[in-house]
Amino acid sequence: MYNTTQPDPVRLEIFKNLYQFIAEQMGIMLQNTAASVNIKERLDFSCAIFDSSGLLVANAPHIPVHLGSMSESVRSLINDVGDTIKPGNVYLSNNPYNGGTHLPDVTAITPVFLGTNIGNKNNIPSPIFYVASRGHQADIGGITPGSMPPHSTTILEEGIIFDNFLLVQEGEFQETAIRNYLLNHPYPSRNPDQNIADFKAQIAANERGVQELLKMVEQYGLETVKLYMQFVQDNAEESVRRAIDVLKDGSFIYEMDSGAKIEVNVKINRETRSAKIDFTGTSAQLNSNFNAPKAVTQAAVLYVFRTLVDDNIPLNAGCLKPLEIIIPQGCMLNPTYPAAVVAGNVETSQTIVDALYGALGVMAASQGTMNNFTFGNQKYQYYETICGGSGAGINFDGTDGVHTHMTNSRLTDPEVLETRYPVQVESFGLRSHSGGKGKYCGGDGVIRRIKFLEPMTANILSGHRLVPPFGLNGAEAGKIGRNWVQRQNGTEEILGSTATVEMQPGDIFVIETPGGGGCG
Repeated sequence: MYNTTQPDPVRLEIFKNLYQFIAEQMGIMLQNTAASVNIKERLDFSCAIFDSSGLLVANAPHIPVHLGSMSESVRSLINDVGDTIKPGNVYLSNNPYNGGTHLPDVTAITPVFLGTNIGNKNNIPSPIFYVASRGHQADIGGITPGSMPPHSTTILEEGIIFDNFLLVQEGEFQETAIRNYLLNHPYPSRNPDQNIADFKAQIAANERGVQELLKMVEQYGLETVKLYMQFVQDNAEESVRRAIDVLKDGSFIYEMDSGAKIEVNVKINRETRSAKIDFTGTSAQLNSNFNAPKAVTQAAVLYVFRTLVDDNIPLNAGCLKPLEIIIPQGCMLNPTYPAAVVAGNVETSQTIVDALYGALGVMAASQGTMNNFTFGNQKYQYYETICGGSGAGINFDGTDGVHTHMTNSRLTDPEVLETRYPVQVESFGLRSHSGGKGKYCGGDGVIRRIKFLEPMTANILSGHRLVPPFGLNGAEAGKIGRNWVQRQNGTEEILGSTATVEMQPGDIFVIETPGGGGCG
């Protein structure tokens, strides 16, 4: 019989790795079976496993902005339809007001049942765990191809909302229902076949997670598996408390290109080994789409504190326990429906992270943007995020040309991009001297030039085109980014941080990404 109050250190290590391994297996299945370039090549997806109350246990190290917020989606499912969840059901969710991030990120959630687990009076068993996979759909409707509209002002203009939609009912895939739902919208999906193929890949990924968890239960017994889920969360909590032990109070105000500002105040409580993170003073909800849903703000905070931990722990619900997060309702980090949020997930999340690092005095600002580039028409839709410079820290230089913080996806290989879409990668290289100078220098951004071979609508959704990424302790800021179009006739068209532009054959879209700030 195992000790139910104290974990055995060897078993703790084994279970921690087993849980992470299951999430990684789910990710491999999703990558192998997905249809879209976005999931298959760019790996813009995340997989995770949750306990019976929907709390995150472990994830594969996929996309930080997904992972810290997925638990909210699972818990919202339990709250909404908990009593009616049956074996063989799979649910779809992307509602930013219910644990989602932005509409293209669609989460498939599968409850895990044990045959004999009788839960309630109707003899419907109750789930013992949940598994979920979140994938960024290349198009989910909305006013521009690629569903990342630079100028949306309400959530409706950004695409289709799934709120715990029943995708698979007791083992039956609801193809007609999902297709009708994708098409019956003021701004319908442009490629429902691809959506459905990716949803099926997510179902397969989840099924892999279910099988692996049930194998684990068969080998170790349900009680032990559940017990060690708790121990893994407790261990993460203690690791975060240890990281908090060496932090100092701090505050920071960081302005964005639009003039909106994020204000954060961090107070460390030595007695309780906890931290209070207060966003009071942050700009009110915006008329633009740079509002970040509360789940995204929480994910950014979780990410920062996880990076301060030296131990190799999975990001999970335990990491949140020592943190008290205050986000005033109706501010841009906790907006109310129907605020537009598509840039909050990708841009504002980066600003939150940098503001927190600034408040803690740990690290200069990174490029602070994902440089979201979408293009398409009725036939093609494509989305990518573009790397830049990372910030320097108190004893290290920044890195050149990396995806920073909340992104962690790949760029599509030029060969794949040019095979699948009528474009050419004209050039792609580092942007010399764009990182801030200091005792430790910030990383350099990149210059990416994409030539169009067919007429298409292109969109850029970016930041730090006006406000430079800050340096720390007297070092230089990183260089701001630039977006512009070189027309075939040689004229140049300078674009702002956010822009929609019609591209003609021979036109080149040029994106110069920001460098990271220096330190010292």
